Formats: sequence, structure tokens, C-alpha cells
Amino acid sequence: MKLTREIKTAILVISSILLFIWGYNFLKGRNLFDSSKKIYVVYDSVEGLEPASVVKLKGVNVGRVNSYHFLENKKVQVEIAITSDYPISKSSVAELSGSSPLGGKEIIIFPNDEDSDLIESGGFLQSRSKLGLTDALAEQMVPLKDKIERLLDNANALFTNFNTILDQQTKLNLQSSISELNKTMKEFSGISKNVNSLLAENKYKLNSTFDNLDKTTANFAVMSDSLAKANLGQTVKNLEKTLASVDKIMKGIESGKGSMGKLMNDEAMYNNFTKASKELELLLQDLRLHPTRYVNVSLFGKKEKPYVAPETK
Repeated sequence: MKLTREIKTAILVISSILLFIWGYNFLKGRNLFDSSKKIYVVYDSVEGLEPASVVKLKGVNVGRVNSYHFLENKKVQVEIAITSDYPISKSSVAELSGSSPLGGKEIIIFPNDEDSDLIESGGFLQSRSKLGLTDALAEQMVPLKDKIERLLDNANALFTNFNTILDQQTKLNLQSSISELNKTMKEFSGISKNVNSLLAENKYKLNSTFDNLDKTTANFAVMSDSLAKANLGQTVKNLEKTLASVDKIMKGIESGKGSMGKLMNDEAMYNNFTKASKELELLLQDLRLHPTRYVNVSLFGKKEKPYVAPETK
């Protein structure tokens, strides 16, 4: 059978179309002759995930991402082609994770080996998302960016107010203040030189003073040692006993015990002492005014003069 030119052209065109379709799908990570298991995962977002992205299980490449599309609930359904014969249970988790610092994504399957209910082609795995390094940094940079913007705004307002305050007169005042401060520093430098000269001139006296101070400190140390060796505790105890005895005596006097207590608390005895003191005073006064009544020396036998009571005051 002889093929005509038209048949050859048709076969060439069909072959080219099939080759184009196969190459296009191959570049997208699809293999038309692939009999791998197709399973699905639903994510809220798959930013950074591309078709033909790697699917790993325990660090081994077990498949690739075929495609993804939006669902009616605005979530993204991802189709995964599993090329490995590893038994994956239905309760396994497919985690969307960052594969590189540049933001690429990959899917890592965490199998539940204790579950014997294996997933079939067309089944769904549980989903989980993990922020990559870039996403985590971006998430942390958002509040930091806001703080930096507020800081820059405050700094701008501060510099604006500072420029408003620093008018021409204020600048002149600052220059004058700096000039006066310079003069003060020069004077302080001169004073410090004078102090250094004074210390140099009186170095011997200062050394002598410090020597005397050392001797005084040594004497105080000796005195403190003597006081430490003295039986101050026994002295304090004796003083406490003495004070306790005095306190006991004072309480006895206050309660009227003993001669002193009776004298201080017996009003009749106090009145008798007062009367006796008054009579003694009158007696001494009468003896001074009329001594002959008490001392009478007579050689010729004079008559005794009658007693006249002294004047009372």
C-alpha cells in the first residue's frame, strides 16, 4: 500500500500535535502515560506552590503536584500524583511548607503508620500549613514596620519642633552659652593646676597627717580590742541587777513599806514632823532673844523671871 502525500502530511500533523501535547504536559510535570495514584488536599491558600512542586514523605520524593483550582467555598484544591508505593493511610496529614528561603513551597506528607485504612486514588488527605522562613519574617516585619513608621513620624515631628525652637536668637544664645562654658572650663583647668601645685607643696604635711591618722586608727583598734576583751556582759548584768533592786526599793517606798515608805506615805507623821520643825524654830528664836531664861548664872540668888512666850510669826 502506497501512502499518498496527503496521508503522510496528516500523520505528520497528528504526530506533531500529540508530541506538542505530551511536551506541554511534560513541562507542567504531567506524564500522559503515568499510572500514579491521584489524591487531593484542600488548602486556604497555596501561595508559592507551583505545578510539579515536590511532594515528600520522610524526606523522600514520593510524588509531585499536578494541578490546583478554586472551590466554591474560595479554598484551593490541589491534586497530587503519588509515584511511590508507600502505604499512605487516610488519616495522614499533607503539610504545605516552605522549601527554600526564597519563598518556594512543597508538600510534606506525615503518615499515620498505625492506621491500616489506606487511601485510594481520588481520596482526600487532611491539610495543614506551615509558614516558611520568608513568610514568618514577613509576618514579623509587619508590626515592626508599623513601629518604625510611627518612630519616623515622631522623629520628624521632633526635628520640626526643634527647628522651630532654634530661631536666630536661640542660636546666638547657644553660641554665647558654649563660649561661656569654654571660659569656665579654662578657669577650671587653672584651678586644677593650682590644686595640683598646692598638693605638691604640702605633700610632706599630708603624708604626716595620714601617718597620724594611721596611728589614731591603730589606737582605736587597740581600744576596741580592750573593750572586746573586757567583761562588758557581766557588767551589764550587774547593772541590771542593781537597777532591779532600786526598782524594788522604789516600789516598796511607794507601797508604804519600811521607814522611808511610811514617812513618805503617812500624812500624820508628816504633820508631826512639820509641827516639831516649827516648835524647834520657835525654841531657837526664843533662845536667841532671851538666853537668860535657859542659862541663868547668879551669884547672889536673883529671883527667877517669869516665862514669857515668844512672839509667833
